Amino acid sequence: MSLKSILRCLLTLGRGVSRSLPAATADREPIELFQQWFEEAREAGLLLPEAMAVATCTTDGYPSVRMMLLKAVNTHGFEFYTNYNSRKAIELAENSRAALVFHWAALQRQVRIEGSVSRLTPDESFAYFQTRPRGSRIGAWASKQSQVLEHQDQLQDQVRRMQQQFQGQDMPLPPHWGGFQLTPQRIEFWQGQTNRLHDRLCFDREDNQWRCTRLHP
Repeated sequence: MSLKSILRCLLTLGRGVSRSLPAATADREPIELFQQWFEEAREAGLLLPEAMAVATCTTDGYPSVRMMLLKAVNTHGFEFYTNYNSRKAIELAENSRAALVFHWAALQRQVRIEGSVSRLTPDESFAYFQTRPRGSRIGAWASKQSQVLEHQDQLQDQVRRMQQQFQGQDMPLPPHWGGFQLTPQRIEFWQGQTNRLHDRLCFDREDNQWRCTRLHP
């Protein structure tokens, strides 16, 4: 994080309490509002504004959550990438419902998103895979994510094997790796205010239309 970004972030700290959410109206578009907030978080110089908590759950009701990075957002939903043999991906295969949380502390803002998750197409996953640094692409081939690692050398040996295998070549998309898209059914925007009288604006999708309400803090 650059000195300029740090100073910008410090100047931003606490600014959220001077803001309020727009009035709850039926014509609000929550994806556009998210994109506006996301851009403001980037402009504020926050470290990794794309960081989000991703919560999944087994069919038995056991939840798990981890931090990930948002890779794209559009009118269809929110995209992230992972190993399809990882714990999160296995749980999503069993139960496609998931939740995301973005927390931009300096702006005193949160966004909570709930919805159903589906895999992106191999072509979509490959298009993103090609944008990753070569070391990250090697890592996607080498890592058996969430499986037991007997010793650290085991992973490094696999990395070296992948480096040798793909030396001087373009890497194909690993069959066990790719993207997911969360299609939102509920999006809540939380803006911190003084005296803990926070603003909460909630959008629920009903019959392909968004219903907008304001919640008590």
